[in-house]
Order: sequence, then structure tokens, then C-alpha cells
Amino acid sequence: MVKFGRINSLTNANMIDDKWTSFKVTGDYNIDIRSLYEAWATTQGLEQWFLREANFYTIPRRAREPKEFIMKEDTYEWYWHGYDDNTVEKGQILEANGTDFLKFTFTGGSIVSVEIYSRNGVSVVELTQENIPIEEDPSKNLYVQCQVGWTFYMTNLKSLIEGGVDLRNKKLEVSSNFK
Repeated sequence: MVKFGRINSLTNANMIDDKWTSFKVTGDYNIDIRSLYEAWATTQGLEQWFLREANFYTIPRRAREPKEFIMKEDTYEWYWHGYDDNTVEKGQILEANGTDFLKFTFTGGSIVSVEIYSRNGVSVVELTQENIPIEEDPSKNLYVQCQVGWTFYMTNLKSLIEGGVDLRNKKLEVSSNFK
């Protein structure tokens, strides 16, 4: 009986752990789907609301132009406001359909999917991050850090689209969570 209870506890612990390996963040925007896709799938778009610098490279390592759409198998290097050039995210585009869906590798070996669609008169961005590694050290918890980060940046996208206000702190010398 004790052994059964122990197995049951381990099974329950594993089930709980699974819920910490992915999350979904959804936002609604008063703009057309095409414009939202451009905001996510071009260097120029990403730099307007998300990154200080976004570089995408084709397979032969040609840099994509600012308004050129990313494509499957492109690689990227991303730099954030509030951090120096030593903080860089490198990854690969896994899917990009040119209209309303993209998927890319992200920090810690996770995968991010972005789907854009229309519902009830607004455009919706649904971001899913999965394959998030479980961390024993809470300071390295990507589930929490990434979910907070994506929520902020998707809010900033909405703020810029609907009100023209960029919420990011662009000063390296000022410590802030709004980067």
C-alpha cells in the first residue's frame, strides 16, 4: 500500500511538472492580420515593438532586408534594449507561412509559435511557448520569465499600434524591467 501511494505521488508530481513546460499568451489588436504578421516576421517590424536589433540570415548567410519576410530555416540574432551586445539570443525559424503563422527556436531549447487570426472584429495573436526546461533554481525559471516577458512585449505591441506609445526603456544606464 505504501509503495502504491509513493508511485501515485511520483505520477502526480510528473503531471504537475508537465504544466510548467508550456504556456500560451493571447492578445487582441485593432489592426489587420497582415500588419501584425509584418510586425512579427520582419526585422523592421520586430525592432518597432520588441527588439533593439533583429538580424535574420538566409541559409547562405545573407542578411535579410528590414522589410523582407523571414522564411523557414533562417537563423537569427536578437538584441534587447537595456542590455549590451553580450546579451544575444540566437535561434532558427522553424516555420513561416508568409501570412499568419510562424514558429522559432527560443531560449533554453524551447519553441515559440505565433498564430494570428481574426475573431469578433479584432485581430488576435496567440503565442505558445513549449518545451520549456524544468529548473530547480527559481532564478532560471524560463516559464515565469518568458511568460512575463512575452506579456510585456505583446502589451507594448498593442500600445504602439493603438496609441503610439513605446513602453520599453531604451537606456542601458537605467535599470528597469521595461526593456
